[in-house]
Amino acid sequence: MDMHDGQVAVSAEWAARIVAAEFPEWAGLPLAPVLPGGTDNAVFRLGEGFSVRFPLRPGDPGEVGRRLRAEASAARELFGRTRFATPAPVAIGGPQEGYPLPWAVQTWLPGTPADRLDPGGSTGFALDLAEFVRGARAVDTHGRTFRGAGRGGRIADHDAWMRTCLEHSEGLLDVPRLRGLWEGMRELPRGKEPDLMCHGDLIPGNLLVRDGRLAGVLDVGGLGPADPALDLVCAWHLLDEGPRHVFREALDSGDQEWERGRAWAFQQAMGLVWYYRYSNPAMSRTGRRTLERITGATR
Repeated sequence: MDMHDGQVAVSAEWAARIVAAEFPEWAGLPLAPVLPGGTDNAVFRLGEGFSVRFPLRPGDPGEVGRRLRAEASAARELFGRTRFATPAPVAIGGPQEGYPLPWAVQTWLPGTPADRLDPGGSTGFALDLAEFVRGARAVDTHGRTFRGAGRGGRIADHDAWMRTCLEHSEGLLDVPRLRGLWEGMRELPRGKEPDLMCHGDLIPGNLLVRDGRLAGVLDVGGLGPADPALDLVCAWHLLDEGPRHVFREALDSGDQEWERGRAWAFQQAMGLVWYYRYSNPAMSRTGRRTLERITGATR
């Protein structure tokens, strides 16, 4: 089942042909789908060292190409800045017969996504997460500030999306209670903290685990300046109560920042539950678990 309206499909057979046409030097490498796939990209492993990502959402090829180049630039900014592995951009391919959009090649990272191993009870994993967040925040913004339309600016700017989520969640979730929570969250003050560099999507599927610890971080193309509380979403997406407090203490997160992080996690989780209910049940379950942590969390 497609996850998005008008989703662009690409099979492993066509992906191999497209890669070979653009980069003949890789034509002999084995190519296999990475399952379960991503929500925004069909991902394939190419040989031992590469991953190939084909965007799933339809769009103007020029705009998609510009976005992929911006994501590659962000990945370069983060690469090597922490001790945790992150993908390095390798190449961007153009539209080919069988696929109408640009696509990207990155280095392959070993490890198991956290949504398959559930490291939520590990204080060591919590400390690793805090270390990664500190490392991302330390990347120089070069005077840039948040200018996007997604998460990371003003919480109240997401009212329209939250109304949509609440409407679609009737019969799935306790909507009156969640609506009341949002009414309080949307009023949270930002304070005077400057924007800092954030990964922007620290959900379980983007975090790789090896031997119970954080081994690598995927989907780094969204790195950019934002509300510093944005990357605190991982506290509710991944961590049980004890490790969550360890994570907070390691970051010395004050009350205002911590509550905004909880609000950003809430905003993201509300969309996951209904949007992926049928097309990606694992992602929908991630949203539900996050909401359970938020609604039962000790502040």
